[in-house]
Amino acid sequence: MPASPTAALARADAPADDRRDREAPSGSPGGDTPAVPRADAIPVSVIVMTKNEEANIAKCLRSVAEFDQVFVVDSGSTDRTNAIAAEHGAEVVDFRWNGRYPKKKQWCLENLPFRHDWVIYVDADEEVGPTVAAEIRALLARSGGPAHAGYFVGYDYVFLGRVLRHGRQVFKLVLMDRTRGRFEPYDDLDAQNMWEVEGHYQPVIDGTTGVLEARMLHADHDSLFHYFDRHNRYSDWEATIRLKGALDTAKEAQLPVRAWLKRAFDRMPMKGLLAFLDSYVFNLGFLDGRAGFHFAVARGVYFWQIGLKTRELRERR
Repeated sequence: MPASPTAALARADAPADDRRDREAPSGSPGGDTPAVPRADAIPVSVIVMTKNEEANIAKCLRSVAEFDQVFVVDSGSTDRTNAIAAEHGAEVVDFRWNGRYPKKKQWCLENLPFRHDWVIYVDADEEVGPTVAAEIRALLARSGGPAHAGYFVGYDYVFLGRVLRHGRQVFKLVLMDRTRGRFEPYDDLDAQNMWEVEGHYQPVIDGTTGVLEARMLHADHDSLFHYFDRHNRYSDWEATIRLKGALDTAKEAQLPVRAWLKRAFDRMPMKGLLAFLDSYVFNLGFLDGRAGFHFAVARGVYFWQIGLKTRELRERR
């Protein structure tokens, strides 16, 4: 992590060419002299996207302390998110979405002054942890470099104060060679309650993908209100693109078995009930006790919302 923080105002409401003309092509945002990489640091640039994440950001940044460069790309936080990020040595970049493409993740790939080709996306409520960091360090140090252009990672998900060991496990492609990865736009700018971050889809990777053995931790310190609020917006987004036939997962990086299961699930009726049974019964979520039951219910409600909202939108149109 850089020895001193850099506050940057890299606005997203200007045309891409104009932004590149005004911004330094290398080094820290704003044209400051680039920090000298630590000899023992992992040569990866970390991207943490935030908005009012003061409850989570400190533990997130402590978990990525071994990485050479850490950006906190903030969307107008009104709490202490940016101050805490600066205290932990992150390079803070102010992001203002202009309502068009690219959205936040792809904007980062196009505009941040990276020192490294390899990047890892980390949400503020996630922790990389020493085992993941050690695996990434070894991956980049191997002869000939990493075998793949991008890597999925599994998550230990904390719900109601308990780490879920069963149920439907989450995998995301978060580590990639930025020169061979991109987040392509979906036809979603008219989705209700639209937000500036790409939705629930994976980047497109030019090359093969692998899976890390170590797992990251997802532990949100916000209340359940924020959990359900996020998923309410996610279901708005997914209902919109499903109705328009814009949910094209074929072009995204996917784990082969999970891609097949996703396609099969998309063709089935009563998705809410199936999602509950998938988490609680077929994937042994009942072994996680009360937390496993409520997580399965929440997952079922999420897909029930998508179906209901899709029908509502169809009737309106």
